[in-house]
Amino acid sequence: MTYHQQRSWPGIDAQAVARMRRQNRFATGLDIARYTAAIMRRDMAAYDADPTAYTQSLGCWHGFIAQQQMISIKKHFGTTERRYLYLSGWMVAALRSEFGPLPDQSMHEKTSVPALIAEIYTFLRQADARELGLLFRDLDAAREAGNQLEEQRLLHAIDGHQTHVVPIIADIDAGFGNAEATYLLARKMIEAGACALQIENQVSDEKQCGHQDGKVTVPHEDFLAKIRACRYAFLELGVEDGIIVARTDSLGAGLTKQIAYSQAPGDLADQYNAFLDAEPVSNLASLRGDVVIERDGRLVRPKRLRSNLFQFREGSGEDRCVLDGITSLQHGADLLWIETEKPHIAQIARMVDRIRAVVPDAKLVYNNSPSFNWTLNFRQQVFDAWAAEGRDVSAYDRARLMSADYDDCALGREADERIRTFQRDAAARAGVFHHLITLPTYHTAALSTDTLARDYFGEAAMLGYVRGVQREEIRRGIACVKHQNMSGSDIGDDHKGYFAGEAALKAGGAANTMNQFAA
Repeated sequence: MTYHQQRSWPGIDAQAVARMRRQNRFATGLDIARYTAAIMRRDMAAYDADPTAYTQSLGCWHGFIAQQQMISIKKHFGTTERRYLYLSGWMVAALRSEFGPLPDQSMHEKTSVPALIAEIYTFLRQADARELGLLFRDLDAAREAGNQLEEQRLLHAIDGHQTHVVPIIADIDAGFGNAEATYLLARKMIEAGACALQIENQVSDEKQCGHQDGKVTVPHEDFLAKIRACRYAFLELGVEDGIIVARTDSLGAGLTKQIAYSQAPGDLADQYNAFLDAEPVSNLASLRGDVVIERDGRLVRPKRLRSNLFQFREGSGEDRCVLDGITSLQHGADLLWIETEKPHIAQIARMVDRIRAVVPDAKLVYNNSPSFNWTLNFRQQVFDAWAAEGRDVSAYDRARLMSADYDDCALGREADERIRTFQRDAAARAGVFHHLITLPTYHTAALSTDTLARDYFGEAAMLGYVRGVQREEIRRGIACVKHQNMSGSDIGDDHKGYFAGEAALKAGGAANTMNQFAA
C-alpha cells in the first residue's frame, strides 16, 4: 500500500482529483503518439475495406488554430473521426522561425517542428479540459436542482466524452541532414506526440518546396536509410503502430546530386541511374573530370550542369515516381505522397495503378495544395474534356477561364462540381486514403485580417468588427466569443475552488463581462 493510500489529506476532495485526471487523460506525448497511431491504423484498414472512408486534415501553424479546428469539427459533425491535423514544414518556415519568414527550404530551426507538435497537443488537451469542465459545472447544477434525469444524461456525456486529440501527420522535410540527424529529429517529434512522419526524397541541403523549381532527389538507398531511421525511432520509443509517409518529389524534380552506386545490372541503383540524361562517350580524351557509367554495354556520360548536379531525362518523372513508391512501400513506408503539379485524378490514378500492380494495398496521402489554381485547373479540365467529346466550346476562351464571367455558366458549374467531389473521386479511383490542405489557415488568416482591416479602418469603423466578427461568432455559436472561458479562466476558477474552498477569489463572478454572452 502506498503512502497516499494509507492516509487522506485535509481539504483534498477525491471527486476533484478524479475530475482533474479525467481532464488530462494523456500524461505524455508518447501516450498521444501511441493512441493516435492506433487510430490511423484502424482508419487505414477501414479505407482498404471501403474507399469512401477516406480521411482529411487541414494544416495548422499554431496550437490555437488546431484547437479551434477540432472544436468546430465536433460542433458541426459531432465527432472527430477520420479528421486529422497536418503540420506543414512550409508554414513552420514561413511563420515559426526566429529568422523571420523563410521559404520552404529547410532553413528554419528543426527544433521548431517538435515544439509546434507539443504546442498543438497542449491546446487540444486544454480543449478537452475546458469541455469537460463545462460538463462538470452542469452536472453540479443538475445535482443541486435535484434533476436526476439531467444528471444521468451528463454522466453519460462525461463517460463517453470524445477527446479533441487526433493524429498529426508531421512534416520532417528531407530529414534536416543525414540519416542520424533524421533519427534524432524523428525521436523529438514522436516524443512530442507525432504518430505519423512525412519525409521526402529530396537532398536535405538543396531542399525546395514541392511546388517550386530546382528540386534535387537522392538515390533510393539514401532515402531508404532515412525511412529506416524513422522506423527505428518509432520502435525505440515503443510506438509500434507509427506511420511513415514517404513523399516523392520526382515528378517535378529533374535533378540529382549524385549517381547511385550500382553493384549489379538491374539493381535499384542501376534503375535509378537509367533515368539519367546521358550521351555516348566516343572519345576518352574529351573527358575532363567527368563521370561515366555503363549502359547497355556502352560507356555514357551523364549530363552534368554548372551547379555540379546531374539531370534526368525529360519525361521520366512518372516512371521515377512509380519506382519511388514501390521501393518505399517495400522497405518500410506505410503511405505514399506523390507531389504533383496539378490536381488531376487521371494523372494520379495512372501512377497508383502501376504501383498497386506490385503493392496491391498501396495508399496515398495527397496534397490538395493552395499552390494549385483550383478554379483555373478544373475549368481547363472541363474545357478539354468537352472539346475531346466534340461539344461546342466556342463560347469559352480557355486562356481567360479564371474570369468571374464564367462563375455561373455551365462550364463553371461543372468545374465547381468536380472540385466538390475531387476528394471522394480521388479516394475511389486513385487510392487516396488521406486528403490534406497544407496551408489553408495561412490563407484564411490573411483573408479574414484583410476583411477586418478594410472595414474597421474604413467607414464601418467599430461596426466592421461587430458586424463582421462578434455578431457572427454569437449567431454561429463560436465558442471563442467567450474568450476568457476559452483561454482557461473557468478551469482556473474550478482549481481555485479545489485549492482554497470558499476563500477562493474567482474571476467568473457577476462582474465578469463574459456573462453578457450567456444567452
